[in-house]
Parts: sequence; C-alpha cells; structure tokens
Amino acid sequence: MGEPIAIDDNDFDQIVLQAETPVLVDFWAPWCAPCRLVAPVVEELAREYEGRVSFTKLNVDQNPKTASKYGIMSIPTLLIFKKGKPASHIVGFRPKAELKRSLDEALG
Repeated sequence: MGEPIAIDDNDFDQIVLQAETPVLVDFWAPWCAPCRLVAPVVEELAREYEGRVSFTKLNVDQNPKTASKYGIMSIPTLLIFKKGKPASHIVGFRPKAELKRSLDEALG
C-alpha cells in the first residue's frame, strides 16, 4: 500500500470521480523527464497520506480521452479531485511542501 496506482480512461470515473476521499491524479508519460522527477515525491506523499488521500497515475499517451477532458496540455500535471471535481491543479515539478499544502487544503 501507499503507492500510486495506475489508472486508465476506462476506470477513471469509478476510481477518481466516485471516491469518498480526495484523489491525486498524476498525469504523466514515460518519455517526460520532469515526470520522472515528480514521481518519487508523489510516492513519498502517497505513503504519508495513506488512508486519507488516494494517489493515482494516468499515462497521457495511453489515455488521451481523460487527458483531453481535463485540458492537460503540459506534463507532469497533478490534479487533486475532491467529491468528483478538480480542487487543485499543479503543472510541472513543484517542491514537496507545495504539494502538501494543496493536499492539506483538499482535506480541510
């Protein structure tokens, strides 16, 4: 546990939009260098917020429908969903402290 789970266009609604707790979605692609930088930070946060926030990863190359639906133009993009709606939108690599603030706001 405590690791981001891979999701796709088919299970996005069920896992993210219908979740009881906030969900962070990491929109990424394997070729994206900044995505590889943010991944370990997201993994750390997944362990720290286990049970309070769900963490997911969506490969934009393999899942263009969801990426397009939420206007993902640059990656990495982190969206925090609360009650089925985007509550926070973070583009690019950001310090862990900034991501924690966004998660805490979603929980608050």
